[in-house]
Amino acid sequence: MSNVLFGIITLSVVAVACVFIYVMIELRGTIKAIKEFLKTSEDTLNPTLEELRKSLKSMRNVTDNATAITEDVRVLSTSAMEVGKDIMHVSKVVNSVTTSSFICMSGLRAGIKAAMEVILSNYLSKKYKKHNEEEE
Repeated sequence: MSNVLFGIITLSVVAVACVFIYVMIELRGTIKAIKEFLKTSEDTLNPTLEELRKSLKSMRNVTDNATAITEDVRVLSTSAMEVGKDIMHVSKVVNSVTTSSFICMSGLRAGIKAAMEVILSNYLSKKYKKHNEEEE
């Protein structure tokens, strides 16, 4: 019985060894396939990652340009607001000058009109008196 038991144990060890060898061979093939897959994935991903880096750099440049443009628009709007204030100030000054000039011209016109009336009335009255004195 011990020979039979010894034979079964030997057969079992040989079977386990054969299975172990088969598993190792399959595992070796799987490891090769995984290595090839990783190499292929790496070769495929490297250009994609480089493209992603370039895209991110481009996006950063666009963002920087947008920030600069926003700042330029802010400066432009501030300048436009200042120009508007200056135009309003000039308009008030011109209106003030126009109003004071109009008042001055109206006063001058009234003074000239009054002076002409006085001069004409005096001239006509002297002429009339002279004419009457000559007739007498």
